[in-house]
Amino acid sequence: MAKLTLDLHDALDKKIALVEIIPGKGSGVLKERVLKFLQQKHIKPLYHRVEKDSKNFGRIFVHFRF
Repeated sequence: MAKLTLDLHDALDKKIALVEIIPGKGSGVLKERVLKFLQQKHIKPLYHRVEKDSKNFGRIFVHFRF
């Protein structure tokens, strides 16, 4: 199995204002896992807000404050 790592610290260090995560449409299980990950106590302070794309179910935006 392959591994993909998304380190939000890179987004902070490079002052990236928006990260787009595409878990895909599918059954929604992967999207829920991503959202659950983002809600973890040690991850949540790293970003400003999470937006679920209203036009595309399989896309999540993570907004950072700078």
